[in-house]
Amino acid sequence: MIINVVNLQGLPDAANRLLAAVGTRRILLFYGEMGVGKTTLISAICRQLGVADTPSSPTFAIVNEYHSTQGPLYHFDFYRIKSEQEAFDLGYEDYFYSGSYCFVEWPEKIEGLLPADAAHIRIAVTGDGTRRITVGTESQ
Repeated sequence: MIINVVNLQGLPDAANRLLAAVGTRRILLFYGEMGVGKTTLISAICRQLGVADTPSSPTFAIVNEYHSTQGPLYHFDFYRIKSEQEAFDLGYEDYFYSGSYCFVEWPEKIEGLLPADAAHIRIAVTGDGTRRITVGTESQ
């Protein structure tokens, strides 16, 4: 599925469509260049799932936990890790196999640890500044 987002006003609809596309998957992997809008999209998804807090990038903490009407949600940013061992040390398995939503930025840093049934979301900026969001169920 491809979702085009022209401006920030289109994010709630894009978040709803993305959630519908991933179905029952709870591990969502977000791929895209720095500054493409991964955290902004994750924030919109969190709002659609009833998160009252303001989601922010967990760049330094590596993982943020949010409370929602769906239960706890986990937001990871693996940009700064140097090895998959750091994800092990963090206890990533407890999060990934909890049944809760896990939103993962920079999943390519832990490629060998990713569940096979994760949803793959790729974000790119087109020539006119539109964000093109591609939702799939396998690595591409």
